[in-house]
Amino acid sequence: MTDFTNCPIVPGRAYNGANGSKIAVEYGGGIYMLKFPPSGERKPTNLSYTNSCISEHLASSIFNLIGINAQKTELGTFSIKGKTKVVCACKDFATGSKRLFDFCSIKNTILDSDSNGSGTELEDVMDTIDKQQYVSPVELREHFWNVFIVDALLGNFDRHNGNWGFLYDDQTHRTEIAPVFDCGSCLLPQADENVMQAVLTNEAELHARVFQFPTSAIKLNGRKINYYDFITRAENDDCNAALERVFPKIDMEKIAAFIDGTPVISDLQKQFYSRYLQARYDLILSPAYKLIEPQK
Repeated sequence: MTDFTNCPIVPGRAYNGANGSKIAVEYGGGIYMLKFPPSGERKPTNLSYTNSCISEHLASSIFNLIGINAQKTELGTFSIKGKTKVVCACKDFATGSKRLFDFCSIKNTILDSDSNGSGTELEDVMDTIDKQQYVSPVELREHFWNVFIVDALLGNFDRHNGNWGFLYDDQTHRTEIAPVFDCGSCLLPQADENVMQAVLTNEAELHARVFQFPTSAIKLNGRKINYYDFITRAENDDCNAALERVFPKIDMEKIAAFIDGTPVISDLQKQFYSRYLQARYDLILSPAYKLIEPQK
C-alpha cells in the first residue's frame, strides 16, 4: 500500500463530515482526500477505531464494479505521533473549475418544498428531483434509485442529502451528477470481531442485520425505510425499474474476489463482508427481482 505520510498537503482545501478527520494531499499527479479512521473510544469495542475507512474503499469500489460511477479510492497508510493508521485515499473529483453542490443545497432552492434542505422524506425528495433545473429530472430519478438499490446491498444507513449531488463547471456552465461518494456508513463499519464472528456463526444474528437493520436514511411517512420491506413489496415503480437495471449487473463472484484481494483486512473481515453481502443479495434483492421479472 501507498504511504501517504510525506505527500504534500494541499492548502485551501477542507472537507465536511463528522466521520473522521480529512486532509487533502497531492498524489500521483492529482488531489486526494485522505480519510482517517474515527476514534472508537465512545463505543465499547475490540477495535481501536471503526472500520469506516475500509467500508469507504470497499463500498465505493463495489459501486464501480456494478457500473455506477463512484469516487476512485485506495487504501494506504499515514503515520502521525508515532502511530501508523490505515487511511482511505479518495480522488477529489471537484477540481479545476468544477464545484460540488450537495443535494441539500439544491433542495434549499425549491421555495415551495415541504421541508428544509436536510429533510429526507421520500415524497419531498422526489418533488425536489422533479423541480430542480440542474440536470434532467428523469436522469436524476434513475440515479437516485440506482444508488438506493446498491445502498440496499451494502447496508448503507446514512445516504442523506449532504452526501450526494452535482458537479457544476464554472467555465462551461454545465452540470453533471457527481460520482457516488461518502460510503463509510456501509458494511456495518462498527462491527468488531465479536459481531463478525456472531454473524458468521449465528443465522439469527445475520438475519437481524438483513431484515431489521440497518435502515435507509430516506424516510417514508416519517419513518426510515426498511430496505427489505420496501424493496420486496415492489410497490414503487421507480424502485422496481432500478432493480431491473441494476440487479443483472451485480456479479457476486467478482465482488467476493475483490474483497479477497483487498490488503490490510483480515481473513475474518473478508469472510464477514462476503457473507454479509451475499445474504443481502440473496434475501433482499434476488427475491424482489424474481417478483418483478415476470412483469417485463
